[in-house]
Amino acid sequence: MCVNSMTLETILPPERVLFDVPGGSKKRVLEFYSTFIAQNIPSLDSQEVFSRLIGRERLGSTGIGNGVAIPHARSPHCTAPIAGFLKLAEAIDFDAIDGDPVDLVFVLLVPEEADDTHLSLLGQVATIMNDADTRQQLRKAASQRELLELITAKIREQSAA
Repeated sequence: MCVNSMTLETILPPERVLFDVPGGSKKRVLEFYSTFIAQNIPSLDSQEVFSRLIGRERLGSTGIGNGVAIPHARSPHCTAPIAGFLKLAEAIDFDAIDGDPVDLVFVLLVPEEADDTHLSLLGQVATIMNDADTRQQLRKAASQRELLELITAKIREQSAA
């Protein structure tokens, strides 16, 4: 399998674009996602996913600024990269580099050995989320469907670029 064929679109199915997720705290959001993804993908254990995401946050916040966070981790139970996108109901403190609260969260789980893929996917996410118009549109989305259509369009645009 060609590593470069791994796009965000292939690893972010519609059911993993979550709208109006209850925030509260960074820990609560990561717990919510860990539980959700373990229900979505039976080979994953929610505690294990959570401890890996939290472990990564301890190395430094994945809050990249402008209200965006990209929590990511490696998991031995991941056979292929897994993405999730969460639009939080209210912005939360994520210890972001610019100190701004976060309301757009893109989670990435990758297999233990997926170096190039991991970096390429993180780069794709960062490129999309660094665009001010994109962030504004995502924040204005009024439903899960609208959010899904927006994020999918942005991913396609970016992979065509």
